[in-house]
Amino acid sequence: MSPIATERLTIRRFTLDDAAFIVELLNDPDWLRFIGDKAVRTEADARRYLAAGPLAMYELHGFGLCAVERNDDRSPIGMCGLIRREGLDDIDIGYAFLPAARGQGFAQEAAQAVLEYGLNALGIARIVAITDPDNTASSRLLQRIDMRFERHIRIADGGTPVALYAIER
Repeated sequence: MSPIATERLTIRRFTLDDAAFIVELLNDPDWLRFIGDKAVRTEADARRYLAAGPLAMYELHGFGLCAVERNDDRSPIGMCGLIRREGLDDIDIGYAFLPAARGQGFAQEAAQAVLEYGLNALGIARIVAITDPDNTASSRLLQRIDMRFERHIRIADGGTPVALYAIER
């Protein structure tokens, strides 16, 4: 996957050099509340997370979660990308942003660009998204990028119910 450029953002593959940013993002209180604790506390933990997650997914599928950087200063502000998630039949879009980057339209800009890339460049017929039903900001974002709520599902046996959204080309 080549980097995706938008008016204000660049969406690029993660590298192991992004470890410090990953520690910051994955320990944000909203990440912990809505996504879960990935036990990433150090840069060494973050490098393992990157190698086993996004970097491995790039090799297996050609896509995965990517770093989102501001074009003006190249600072990483979040992640967004397509995921092949165990427990889901379809490819899904995932995203998370640092608190300082929220409320400025960055998540919508990145998610829209990734969605268009998946549907058009990769030719994926259907992309889904899951979110905690209590995460109203995420639900609103999914609706703004024309994803439609389908139902509540459980990804894992005994797992917490999540809201499933989808879009088809």
